[in-house]
Amino acid sequence: MDILQTVHQNGYDQDPYAKEFGINISEKLTSVEARVLPAPWLKYHDAGKEKECLPQVGQWNMVNKKVINGGKVSHWACINFSRSVQETTARGFCQELAQMCQISGMEFNSEPVLPIYSARPDQVAKALKHVYNVALHKLKGKELELLLAILPDNNGALYGDIKRICETDLGLISQCCLTKHVFKISKQYLANVSLKINVKMGGRNTVLVDALSWRIPLVSDIPTIIFGADVTHPETGEDSSPSIAAVVASQDWPEVTKYAGLVCAQAHRQELIQDLYKTWHDPQRGTVTGGMVRELLISFRKATGQKPQRIIFYRDGVSEGQFYQVLLYELDAIRKACASLEPNYQPPVTFVVVQKRHHTRLFANNHKDRSSMDKSGNILPGTVVDSKICHPTEFDFYLCSHAGIQGTSRPAHYHVLWDENNFSADEMQTLTNNLCYTYARCTRSVSVVPPAYYA
Repeated sequence: MDILQTVHQNGYDQDPYAKEFGINISEKLTSVEARVLPAPWLKYHDAGKEKECLPQVGQWNMVNKKVINGGKVSHWACINFSRSVQETTARGFCQELAQMCQISGMEFNSEPVLPIYSARPDQVAKALKHVYNVALHKLKGKELELLLAILPDNNGALYGDIKRICETDLGLISQCCLTKHVFKISKQYLANVSLKINVKMGGRNTVLVDALSWRIPLVSDIPTIIFGADVTHPETGEDSSPSIAAVVASQDWPEVTKYAGLVCAQAHRQELIQDLYKTWHDPQRGTVTGGMVRELLISFRKATGQKPQRIIFYRDGVSEGQFYQVLLYELDAIRKACASLEPNYQPPVTFVVVQKRHHTRLFANNHKDRSSMDKSGNILPGTVVDSKICHPTEFDFYLCSHAGIQGTSRPAHYHVLWDENNFSADEMQTLTNNLCYTYARCTRSVSVVPPAYYA
């Protein structure tokens, strides 16, 4: 226990300043009450051998399971940017991956549109456009649906370049794979990649059984949209680059597993999200309203045929000093976005801040009892603490929703700053924990709620 050692070495009990103020610091950890929330049941496709699954200690796998909604890939291609991978190796890898996508429940064409194309990393734009155009010509104007890219293990800017060109210039969905995985093909790796491809192609991997049977409090009763939002700031020392705001929102109901996302650049190191709601003057149309919340509400309505009657907004990365500044500004923007769609449209909002960067760590009380810990000796996934170390009057809690892998698990700190939906502590904690099992890119529960993760 490094923490206890440090406390001992620092000798706080001998500190003259602490003595001056009459403060005594114990060398023991504070003991707090916790409870462990159960994992939710997950629903997979009825065509698979296992139709439902109960995760064990924060994880499960895809063996004998098929995704609940499989995407379809008819037209795909592969570019190999790795000098060490021969074409036959690349072809073998692509065939294995296509097969795994089929096994996991997708419709996936075994053959690419064109033979595997090898290119140099410094010719990335040229290579992507070449493959895109050859495919376009060959498919007589039909679009390429998926591009697989094999990258060198340490590829510098290549990954970012591929994503930027595919997403902003070509409108192409891409899946990158590293050379090391192409040489050493593991079933687990292929299964993970197929999950990512399915989601990118508009499929859904799994949903909560409780969602399908309309049993989730304050989500199942009326159409509910769940937002996630975050702002990424440039590194210290970067004085001019913008901050990037991302907002995602669920696009299915009652399941809430499928999300659409939007990103915007904004002023350098600005924490408030500027484009949640915006108006501008257009010479032809007069005053125009827009913004990320408005767009996502519209696409929710298109996708589900219903207007959201309740909004849950998970906001990541706000420090305590900015809680109320962010709440005031962003809640106002959410309300304006709603009102801009219809004058009297004001669905109730619950606004929750999610923090991962804090110094609170939780440990199992009894280090001898293996049943109170996961494999890495950390607290069990689903552990909730909402007393003693939490705010005396506000609605906050610590939730460790994931199984530890290495080091000490860092619980996420959720702080409900505003709640017009009247969640009980139990309902909010259970919803948050259950959502952590719906992250689409792996078969484990994750450490922060997926909408915030995606953002």
